[in-house]
Amino acid sequence: MADTLEFNEIYQEVKGSMNDGRLRLSRQGVIFKNSKTGKVDNIQASELAEGVWRRVALGHGLKLLTKNGHVYKYDGFRESEFDKLSDFFKAHYRLELAEKDLCVKGWNWGTVRFGGQLLSFDIGEQPVFEIPLSNVSQCTTGKNEVTLEFHQNDDAEVSLMEVRFYVPPTQEDGVDPVEAFAQNVLSKADVIQATGDAICIFRELQCLTPRGRYDIRIYPTFLHLHGKTFDYKIPYTTVLRLFLLPHKDQRQMFFVISLDPPIKQGQTRYHFLILLFSKDEDISLTLNMNEEEVEKRFEGRLTKNMSGSLYEMVSRVMKALVNRKITVPGNFQGHSGAQCITCSYKASSGLLYPLERGFIYVHKPPVHIRFDEISFVNFARGTTTTRSFDFEIETKQGTQYTFSSIEREEYGKLFDFVNAKKLNIKNRGLKEGMKQSYDEYADSDEDQHDAYLERMKEEGKIREENANDSSDGSGEETDESFNPGEEDDDVAEEFDSNASASSSSGDGDSDRDEKKPAKKAKIVKDRKPRKKQPESKKGKDPNAPKRPMSAYMLWLNANREKIKSDHPGISITDLSKKAGELWKAMSKEKKEEWDRKAEDARRDYEKAMKEYSVGSKSESSKTERSKKKKKKQEKQTKGKVEKKGAASKSLSSSKSPAKNMSESFKSKEFVSSDESSSGESKKEDSEEEGVASLPPSSEESASGSD
Repeated sequence: MADTLEFNEIYQEVKGSMNDGRLRLSRQGVIFKNSKTGKVDNIQASELAEGVWRRVALGHGLKLLTKNGHVYKYDGFRESEFDKLSDFFKAHYRLELAEKDLCVKGWNWGTVRFGGQLLSFDIGEQPVFEIPLSNVSQCTTGKNEVTLEFHQNDDAEVSLMEVRFYVPPTQEDGVDPVEAFAQNVLSKADVIQATGDAICIFRELQCLTPRGRYDIRIYPTFLHLHGKTFDYKIPYTTVLRLFLLPHKDQRQMFFVISLDPPIKQGQTRYHFLILLFSKDEDISLTLNMNEEEVEKRFEGRLTKNMSGSLYEMVSRVMKALVNRKITVPGNFQGHSGAQCITCSYKASSGLLYPLERGFIYVHKPPVHIRFDEISFVNFARGTTTTRSFDFEIETKQGTQYTFSSIEREEYGKLFDFVNAKKLNIKNRGLKEGMKQSYDEYADSDEDQHDAYLERMKEEGKIREENANDSSDGSGEETDESFNPGEEDDDVAEEFDSNASASSSSGDGDSDRDEKKPAKKAKIVKDRKPRKKQPESKKGKDPNAPKRPMSAYMLWLNANREKIKSDHPGISITDLSKKAGELWKAMSKEKKEEWDRKAEDARRDYEKAMKEYSVGSKSESSKTERSKKKKKKQEKQTKGKVEKKGAASKSLSSSKSPAKNMSESFKSKEFVSSDESSSGESKKEDSEEEGVASLPPSSEESASGSD
């Protein structure tokens, strides 16, 4: 006989709803994994007390009762599977799988039996229906009548809200059958009553969903959120998972509580309770219990007096009471060094955290997607810009989630993470050997949380940042400065002082044929040329001495290869962390040796800088002298041009009118427009200088040559 039996598409009845999943029977016990929530029910073989096989609406069902009174129902079996299950129960669990059919006579008069957490209404020896008492939200009594109210089921189209039982009076003195019935129900019902004092209270905590500030009162069996407008009572049995997530700014922490069923506010359902804490906020906490009770109940997980960060205290108390592991981000690290990715889901911006067994998005709306329910992922081009991309996830149920506006720099890190987790990538196509290697029946929150370990990780990051800062300071600057004034423009811009140079060289005599307005010429002349960038903003001189290294960097360069050989395959970030730890643990005497080397390097650098500054001053003085000489020449040239203009004006006025009519005349505007072009100005300068230097007898011939 096989050691295990597996069944797919089995339905578990929980609080009136049928949740599909996978069922496995083994020597150790019975395991059922919910496909929707990922929650795993594990029943040890030693705890099983009774097994019942019966016909139900979805074929045949299996009812298991445990020794502590819990009842588990699984439907969806075929009739032919009874023999196989019966033999398995006999061989491995030493139990007889009894066949009991439900009574279908339709009578409404019978006997109520209480067994564990189950109320059974029987006619004779056959049950008519059964009510799990954990579904009961309230129990009220009247004269010969008991009314049971139930929790609303959001997944069902029609919910059973109330059942009334008529209890006939009895002849026994001192015993009220109605009260006895109600007490049996209330002893096992999920009725939330704030009896006694709270174990502890956290005041004015910031809550993102539902939004507001709430006082959180911690009771032994439930959590009470007390706000200005709304109150919520959350049984610990409805808590599915706990998450502790660092914010991208490294100054805040998210504490996320996953709930099933969710809490309700009108028609709104909140499947996640998200609290936001500042890392700097500390608290001293005293539990409202004596030390013996604390030790007996929590077995060392909590103490009567505790102090520390507020988020650590809340997460520690919740972990002890709910008895659930706290999931923290895994080894993923984004482009910026954070353990999350900034993106948008639907209309809101938030943070996507890749976990060891899934993804979680906070905060509006919160989304948790397990790896075992993902069909494939897809990397898509951003719709509005090429600077970002979209990350799409499609589940096996056909639901699609699109996380958009992810920075392009995050692509490599996210792709490597998805590839390492062996998720199917749609862009690449399905490849052989990409099947997930994790256990299909394992719970999806296997990560242990250690607050001290998290704190040590944070300290390691700080040491790494310090090491990187010192290495950046010692390195040579490689980025070039952007100096638009120093670049040669291929095409002159409009209204530039050199704009006509390119046009005049290409068009030939087009300037003479076309008549240009005088105003345009004036605008071009008055336009100031672009200012060049100051000399101080130029790039770093490659001949300048390099800055000296710190003692730590000198030691790291000398020991980098040794660290790599001692830790083969170590990454760059882990190497920096390891080096920081070794440097911190080094004795003061050894550090002094490297401090002396750093001091010698600093003195050498200062000496080299003095020599360099003396040489640069002499070069700058030569440059200044050449600039002054150039300016002087420009002034002399300008004076000659002014004299030339005056000479040409006197020549034109002394000419006869007839001769002026026959000769070509150049107006002031025409001369100005010619001067604006670099090519024509040189020609005019040479001609006008010749006119100014001619004797009076040759003036007419000179003007004629013009």
